[in-house]
Amino acid sequence: MTDVNFGKGPDGTPADAPAAGPPADARPPTGGPLAGAVPYEAILAVPVRHYGRWVAAVVIVALLAWLGYAFSQGDIIWATVGDKLFDPTIVKGAGHTIVISVCAMALGLVLGVLFAVMRLSKNPVTGGVAWLYIWFFRGTPVYVQLLMWFNLSLIFPVINLGPIYKNDTVAVMTPFVVALLGLGLNEGAYMAEIVRAGIQSVDEGQTEASHALGMTGAKTMRRIVLPQAMRVIIPPTGNEFINMLKTSSLVSVVQYTELLRAASDIGNDTTAIMEMYFVASVWYVVLTSVFSVGQFYLERRYARGTLRSLPLTPWQKVRANLSTLRRPKAAV
Repeated sequence: MTDVNFGKGPDGTPADAPAAGPPADARPPTGGPLAGAVPYEAILAVPVRHYGRWVAAVVIVALLAWLGYAFSQGDIIWATVGDKLFDPTIVKGAGHTIVISVCAMALGLVLGVLFAVMRLSKNPVTGGVAWLYIWFFRGTPVYVQLLMWFNLSLIFPVINLGPIYKNDTVAVMTPFVVALLGLGLNEGAYMAEIVRAGIQSVDEGQTEASHALGMTGAKTMRRIVLPQAMRVIIPPTGNEFINMLKTSSLVSVVQYTELLRAASDIGNDTTAIMEMYFVASVWYVVLTSVFSVGQFYLERRYARGTLRSLPLTPWQKVRANLSTLRRPKAAV
């Protein structure tokens, strides 16, 4: 058997040994794919199909179509609804509804702030009076309060303020004044609780810091506490105002001609009673929608200091919903 002589090179390595250097499968200096490696397979990401949403949408649309068909087949003269929608009496009644709602809400807001501060006072007399006011007006129906103010002359026949003013109570308590007092005083009791909740939501450290800066109690409440409490106060206040638009229909009992009273009068004269109720409903829905938009933008304004991203406006929501209807492109 013959031995194989590989010989040696100058540095002592075998002559036939492979030369030293980088391995064949090493990554090239340019950072490209590995030499001889299998190329990456493209991944096709398919969005999840929400078939349940489409089924729910179809069911809801079918129910709405059935409801619309049922109304169209009823014994309702829909042409009368369209003809009386802008009747001068209806428009005037809607104007009275807006006026009494705004005035009663303004009175209720002022009384609410006043009695909320009184109830939070350390003075037991003012706190007790505020509690008694809230307890009484929240405990009696609005309808009863309206009738009590309407018949106030049975208790005080004459309003006598000495040398300042004197007149018969019947002459003073007009339907508008009765409606304003009945709705405004009742609303003040509810607003007092809403404002109190908003004030208590502000950290006590804010008040302590204001007092440390030398602010008085009234200035601290006006400049520091109430502005921060507004973001808590506004949503329920807006809800109360929208509720006031519909609650104002009760003032017809004291002879104040608001929207529902105007519609009822026309319905009794023309025997189109149900049609006029639809007319009044359309006006209430429109008024509620308009003031709801105002409430949204007011909340959005006071949310700027607490939220990183403001709520979407109605137009932005429409655009966002439309964008979801487009089929998303598959990610590669």
